[in-house]
Amino acid sequence: MPDAFTILAAAGADYAPPSAFGIQDYVWVSLAMLVLIIVFVWKKVPGMITGGLDKKIAEIKQQLDEAKSLRAEAETLRDEYAAKIASAEEDAQKMMEGAQREADAILEKAETDSEAMVARRKRMAEDKIAAAERDAVAGVKAKAVEAAASASRKLIAERHTSEADAKLADEVISSL
Repeated sequence: MPDAFTILAAAGADYAPPSAFGIQDYVWVSLAMLVLIIVFVWKKVPGMITGGLDKKIAEIKQQLDEAKSLRAEAETLRDEYAAKIASAEEDAQKMMEGAQREADAILEKAETDSEAMVARRKRMAEDKIAAAERDAVAGVKAKAVEAAASASRKLIAERHTSEADAKLADEVISSL
C-alpha cells in the first residue's frame, strides 16, 4: 500500500516530507525511542518490571501452595467424613440387627407366653368342666339317693307290717 507522500506526489502536488535540521522524521522517532530506552534503563524500569513480575509470581506461588494445602485439608476432611459415614452406617446396621433380634425374641416370648396362657386357660376350663361334672354327678347321686330313700320309705310303708318288723328285729338281735 502506498504512503500518503507517494499518493500526493502521484497527484502532482508539490509536497516534501517534514524534516528538522536536515534530519528526516523517522530518524527523530528513532532517536526519541533511543532516549526513552536509555531513560528506562537508567531509571531501572526493567528491574522494577521484573521485580514486580517476580513479586506477582511469588504471590501466585503462595496462593497455589495455599490452594494445595487447602485441597489436602479438604481431602482429609472428606476421608474423615467418609469414614464417619461408613461407621454410622455400620452402627445403623448393627442397631437394625439388634432390633431384629430383640423383635424376634419378643415375638418368640409372646408365642411361648400365649401358648402357656392357652394351656393354662385350657386346664382351667377342663378343671371347671370336671368340677361341674362332679357337682352334676353328686347332684344326680343326691337326687338318686333321695329318690331311692323316698321310694324305699314308700315301699317299706306299703309292704312292711308289724310282723315283718318283729321278725327283722329278732334277726338283728340274733346276729349281734
